[in-house]
Amino acid sequence: MRTSRALVVAAATAAAVGLAAPAASAWDQPSSVTAAPSVIAAGGQLVLTVNGSACTRPNSTISSNAFPGATLKPMGTNSATATVTVNTNATPGSYSVTTRCEDQNRTFAGVFTVIGGVRGGLGGSSSIGATPADMAIGGGLVSAALVGGGVFWMRRRSENRI
Repeated sequence: MRTSRALVVAAATAAAVGLAAPAASAWDQPSSVTAAPSVIAAGGQLVLTVNGSACTRPNSTISSNAFPGATLKPMGTNSATATVTVNTNATPGSYSVTTRCEDQNRTFAGVFTVIGGVRGGLGGSSSIGATPADMAIGGGLVSAALVGGGVFWMRRRSENRI
């Protein structure tokens, strides 16, 4: 009697685990998110690829603090992709993304990094036009070229007389 009771309990446990396995596997979808490029400037375009069959279904989305939400487009049976534009006011740093697939959210940390912009400016250039120093240097080079050309031409001319 104890053996049959133990068998019934074992069978019930196995059935419960077997029925729960598909539900448990849905929790690990999607398995990963990759970004190309993984380092981007604010205002740049980013391609996000989500691996997992759950996100190939309609109305699956991806979002982040660095860009507005986007709808995922299926790319085969096991992945989906979205092209997004990072906000121009995104602060430099690492960003996570959140996927919403089959009414379940999953967040992936550190998927891409936004880098800060470069401070533009004159970069050491002078005011508009050439400065007096630029004119003197240019004039000296032109004079040296004329003198050198004249000397070369005069030497060639004297060689023809011999």
